[in-house]
Amino acid sequence: MLNQLTISQLAAKLAAREVSAREATQACLDRIAAVDGRVHAFLSHDAADALVQADAADKALAAGEKKPLLGVPIAIKDVLAVKNQPLNCASKILGNFISPYDATAIEKLKAAGAIVFGRLNMDEFAMGSSTENSAFGVTKNPWDLARIPGGSSGGSAAAVAADEAIATLGTDTGGSIRQPAALCGCVGLKPTYGRISRYGLVAFASSLDQIGPFTKDVRDAATMLGVMSGVDPRDSTSVPQPVPDYTKALDGNIKGLKLGLPKEYMVGGLDPEVKAAVDAAVKQLEKLGAEIVEISLPHTEHAVAVYYIIATAECSANLARFDGIRYGARVDGADPIELYARTRGAGFGPEVKRRIILGTYVLSSGYYDAYYLRAQKVRTLIRNDFLKAYEKVDAIITPTTPTAAFKIGEKSDDPLQMYLSDIFTISCNLAGIPGLSLPCGFTKNPKLPIGLQLLGKPFGEETVLKLAHAYEQSTPWHKEKAPL
Repeated sequence: MLNQLTISQLAAKLAAREVSAREATQACLDRIAAVDGRVHAFLSHDAADALVQADAADKALAAGEKKPLLGVPIAIKDVLAVKNQPLNCASKILGNFISPYDATAIEKLKAAGAIVFGRLNMDEFAMGSSTENSAFGVTKNPWDLARIPGGSSGGSAAAVAADEAIATLGTDTGGSIRQPAALCGCVGLKPTYGRISRYGLVAFASSLDQIGPFTKDVRDAATMLGVMSGVDPRDSTSVPQPVPDYTKALDGNIKGLKLGLPKEYMVGGLDPEVKAAVDAAVKQLEKLGAEIVEISLPHTEHAVAVYYIIATAECSANLARFDGIRYGARVDGADPIELYARTRGAGFGPEVKRRIILGTYVLSSGYYDAYYLRAQKVRTLIRNDFLKAYEKVDAIITPTTPTAAFKIGEKSDDPLQMYLSDIFTISCNLAGIPGLSLPCGFTKNPKLPIGLQLLGKPFGEETVLKLAHAYEQSTPWHKEKAPL
């Protein structure tokens, strides 16, 4: 089953000419045909184009070319621009928009030889924690089709968990890579802010958004990160920091590394099975040689409030460009104001409207200082909490989510409950640090994945990957497959 392989396994087989890129791509396309009717991870995919790319990869392999992702099929969240492919952000307002160019991250994947195919479902404009806010239907969790896969990158996580792609790309604004990775039982990595260019990513909250990979194991995440990282003159927030070979850090030796356990994260509302799995993971890391240190991140309690002020303010500004004039859907009106109102009223879903209204309110005259400015100040305090903790520890360990995947529809009527499912992931975006989620166990009845989160120093991805890899290789969780 070629579609079940990791990037490193498939790359080895391709390099040895044991299999062809066409066979690997066809295996993914066959798997999509077999299961995606039930999972709905994909919004669309162009099988013919994927096979053309695969044939080109096979020619390159035959000529002896060596590239880290040559011939590897990778699917993309519907918020990243891929030339000549649809770009809808799972929203009606973009109509039949086709991207005229590639995002930088996509250019880098293609340069590394990847077969870039398919558009993956998501919460509309990346706003949500369950992929129930897509204008094109809900994605189901491959471990239990009655449950959500997480969000907003739910399609990206579900596609990896269901073996419909070898790896996928997602984005993370408040946990949108790590939370679905935890709920679907795969590896999800959100890099340091500025590590991967955001050029070609449709913006939700520009100071928080980051692009990152979903993979079947930690080594693959290291490979993908290495390919996509680096400064980009087209993104003024990308940082000119050297890009190491992340896979070299995966030596299994974590002796002497200090891991911080924040007391604020082991809170009420944490499911007992999740707590037990995370406690066992902490013990395992200790056994492998890491030193566990209790730390405090005192401003954690304010993270959700700060996030929903900053993220909505930025979304209100960023989504002003969807007006029915320049591109996407249009609903005509008697004058421009009516055209805007009708287009946006028909084009945006309820969660996007809720966030635009919230954001416009906190930016409005008389409220800017009380809300937005104050939130930015508390954001600095949250970042400083982390920087202070990193004076004592090399990384921080927490649960990724307070519970395993909940049922579809269970929290739809209560936005606040939904927002709280990101309570452990939000601070990482506010602080701009790297975070990774990987499987650390399962609930018993029903059997659902549980995620462990590792948070690193700014540009400390090597340490996070080293810890994650050592833990992963000493436990069986990543080898389990969803019962589709």
